[in-house]
Amino acid sequence: MSTSQRTLVAPLMIIGSMFGVLGFALGINAFFIPFVQKAFDISITMSYLVMTATFASFVVFGLPSGYIIKKAGYKGGMILAFLIMAVGFYLIAPAAKHINFYLFLIALFISGMGQTLLTGAVNTYVSILGPGESAAARIAGMGICSKTFYALASLLLSLFMDLSNVHLEDTILPFYIIAGVLVLMGVMYYFAPLPEIKAAGEDETDSASEVSAYANAKTSILQFPHLLLGVAAIFFDVGVEYTALGSINDYAAFLGLPSPQNYVWFVSGGMVLGYLIGVMFIPKYISQGKALLVSTIAAIVVTIAIMIFPGKVSVYLVGLLGLANALLWPAIWPLAIADLGKFTKMGSSFLVTGIIGGAFLPLLFGYIADIASHQTAYVVCLPAYFFIMYYSLSGSKIRTGK
Repeated sequence: MSTSQRTLVAPLMIIGSMFGVLGFALGINAFFIPFVQKAFDISITMSYLVMTATFASFVVFGLPSGYIIKKAGYKGGMILAFLIMAVGFYLIAPAAKHINFYLFLIALFISGMGQTLLTGAVNTYVSILGPGESAAARIAGMGICSKTFYALASLLLSLFMDLSNVHLEDTILPFYIIAGVLVLMGVMYYFAPLPEIKAAGEDETDSASEVSAYANAKTSILQFPHLLLGVAAIFFDVGVEYTALGSINDYAAFLGLPSPQNYVWFVSGGMVLGYLIGVMFIPKYISQGKALLVSTIAAIVVTIAIMIFPGKVSVYLVGLLGLANALLWPAIWPLAIADLGKFTKMGSSFLVTGIIGGAFLPLLFGYIADIASHQTAYVVCLPAYFFIMYYSLSGSKIRTGK
């Protein structure tokens, strides 16, 4: 390990723990979807509002989060994110006490605001922490932490809440604990040795030699077509990723399979395997762009298989979809923020708004599952994968001189 590599170890370990928190926070949704169906006696479509509430905050708070990161820096934004998430999860307790589904959604929305801020800060931080061509490998490494804790959320919550015997008041104690832990972690990160870094050209005082002529010629964030198309790619990526992660427990419960809360491990496990492949192969054997293309082709094939095979077989293929989805985000993010120079922080906030895809596609999935079947509902993934394929082949390479 070189000296430069050794200097990255401590910051990457700290950021990895933050990715773990993000994964856990989003993993709560996967557990809650079948839980709220029974607790509030609502339809499948209504239950997927759990995801809509969380991901809607990425649009509402996406651009403000960019300004916060610009003023407070990456580390300051991360710490504030933990405090906002703590407030959101704390409010789940009164929502349970009053048996109020809409207060429940508001609590998840507030938590989502913290997740928005943390997502923009940590992903861009990891992307610019080392060489650009290996950014996808670093983000893939962080993804291992994220998806492991995503699945752990269902496991830990199942210690307090039973999907086969739902009692809404069972949510009170665990979410008081979660809120307290988040506050404590925010304080700990304040003292963590996490250096403030900047992308090439991000500092207004950088000389022309440090910034690409492409970025220097721009006067607005809207003049980067590869970034704007990247927002759409992130929209579809997050949509398909959390359709798979959020639906598999629900699908298993619908099929009457035992311990349905544990099926999310198949998707998370598939994604962790995909991340390991990314860490080992990018960029040594395959570029970020090629990895994105191969992943989308595999995802299309698996999605069609899910819709064709019998239900008790196809539910396991959803786990294989996790493997195909793994390298989408790690490849799209660095490709989209490449060459932004002084617009890097604002570019990350634009990308964060694309995460709203996690609100729309799972909700559409739930609606189709209501009127047709869970298997048929996976058709919502196909158009998304075709757009991401376009981004890998062409959209990420578009540059203009104006």
